[in-house]
Amino acid sequence: MSGGVNTPARSRWLGLLPACLAIGVFMLVPLLIMVAISFMEQNVYGGVFRVFSTDAYVQFLFERDFDGNLVFNPAYLIIIGRSFLLAAIATILCVTIGFPVAWYVVRQPERKRNLLVFFITIPFWTNLLVRAYAWIIILGRGGVIDKPFQALGLIGPGESLGLLYSNTAILIGLTYTYLPLMVLPIYASLEKLDFRLVEAAADLYADKWAAMRHVVLPLAAPGIIAGAILVFVPALGDFISPNLLGGAKRLMLGSLVQFQFATARNWPFGAAVAVILLAVVFVSLLLYVRITRKAPEGGAP
Repeated sequence: MSGGVNTPARSRWLGLLPACLAIGVFMLVPLLIMVAISFMEQNVYGGVFRVFSTDAYVQFLFERDFDGNLVFNPAYLIIIGRSFLLAAIATILCVTIGFPVAWYVVRQPERKRNLLVFFITIPFWTNLLVRAYAWIIILGRGGVIDKPFQALGLIGPGESLGLLYSNTAILIGLTYTYLPLMVLPIYASLEKLDFRLVEAAADLYADKWAAMRHVVLPLAAPGIIAGAILVFVPALGDFISPNLLGGAKRLMLGSLVQFQFATARNWPFGAAVAVILLAVVFVSLLLYVRITRKAPEGGAP
């Protein structure tokens, strides 16, 4: 009898075994290899020497002079600061734009709502490189944005606002790329919202802003936090927008990893940067779990 009771549980575990093996082989093992490489020494011609070393992590703050002494080098701290700043600003812009969009969508009739959600997902169907090159055309000299200013005489013929290959262009690229990842979680939270709570707040003479601030925003907080993580983490490691829209002159952490592996051939340092990005993801997920456990439910009591 006990064997019959355990059979469904055993069958479920057997069903999960292929997925667990795939995750272990294709995700956990490469991550462990990457962590191991970060603690090895660099080979001048690429690859690594299998000798334990923390030089890759020391390299974030210091470099060695001709005498072999450690000298403080802020170059990588500047890249880290730029990455966090641009990713944070892009996340704030996505929240600012994404919440009103999600609120508008969730207030529509179901048929129209489904159509709008479909439109929001359309950018995912297009290759990211194609979208980035489209922004190069829009932001470039004589592009769609420059022409109205030239027509108004605000800039001379052949001149440009200089948006392309700047931090502004990177921000535009990051915001455009990851905005759907903000809209969809917020929409999912708002869809669960019991709008009778908003009506109750109005009955208690709360204006629209008070109802939004005290009722809607607290109940939508899990979706906002989830969207912020879904935007901030990939934006922090993005390398397409910095390389194409920033002109590869303004490195971010993602492009730094790509440069270290592909060009500088400093595998340990590239792996160390990737480990730091992984740590940021892990901490972000822990914060999300802790915050969402304390968040109120969206339904009425």
